[in-house]
Order: sequence, then structure tokens, then C-alpha cells
Amino acid sequence: MSMPVAEFTALIGREVTYTAPEPLGRAAIRYFAVAVGDDNPLYTDETYARAHGYAGVIAPPTLICETNQFTGLPRDDDGFAGHNWGIEVPGTSLVRGGNTYEFHQPTRPADIITAAWRIVDVETKGGKLFVRSRATYRNQHGALLATNDETLIYVPLAAANPRQTPEAK
Repeated sequence: MSMPVAEFTALIGREVTYTAPEPLGRAAIRYFAVAVGDDNPLYTDETYARAHGYAGVIAPPTLICETNQFTGLPRDDDGFAGHNWGIEVPGTSLVRGGNTYEFHQPTRPADIITAAWRIVDVETKGGKLFVRSRATYRNQHGALLATNDETLIYVPLAAANPRQTPEAK
């Protein structure tokens, strides 16, 4: 990789925060449940949700982790409009290494979500760059709703696809 290791480690602590411009809303909850094929009535039926101990409908847990709904960012070349770090590592391909979610309480239609992303670790290993970040999601009262630990891996093009080299692009 062309970027010095010190430049990678300088990314640790970098943070961005996004706050939704309006409450999540029942329509967004319903649309997301339909999109992911989850017909759990907790997400659409007020009476059912109340009968199961909630104050009303709740959101499918991972809905708030889809930050494209409230970042207000322009679409990138691939059409993605959510959070990304904008880290460019020439001669590499970005691979999502995985996410680990922890949900602390249900998200409600009236919640206004704030997501704070922070880079917590950067490591080079085996010629690859690993960027680990954590997102915390809170509602308008500051209550912690969820955390999302994410790993991004920048893989040299030759390792990602032996037929694709920087010269072949």
C-alpha cells in the first residue's frame, strides 16, 4: 500500500455524527419490514404491539443501522447515499468485513435518530488495511438504542482479483 502506516493510524478517533431531520415514522418502519420480508406484526399492528408490552409499534432492529435514511449525503458512483469514511487507498478494493450489532431498546416511530460513527482501530496485516469503526445510535432523549461495530478491509487489487491489476483498469 502506498500510504504510510502512520497515516493509517492517524485515522483512529475520526468521528462523524448524523442526526435525522425528522422522526423515523411508521411509514419508514412498515416499508423497511416489507423490504426485508419481515411480517412481524410488532412493526405494523399497534394493538398487537401493545398486547406484547410495547407502547405501540416498534421498528425492525436493523432499520436504524441503515444510515442512508438520514445522512442526507449525495449518492456515490455506486448509488450509495449512506455513511462512508471516504478513505481512498489506491490499488485496493474495499471489502466489507462484517458488522456486529447490539440492540439496547426498541426504536419507536417518534424517535429522531442520531448516529455517531468513530474509527476505533486501524491495522495493516498481510498486506491488507483493516478499518474498524463503531456507530452508536441514540434517540432525541439521548437514550442508547444500538451499537454497530463494522470492519472494512482494503484488499490489494491483485489479491482481490488476480486478473485485475492497477494497470488493467
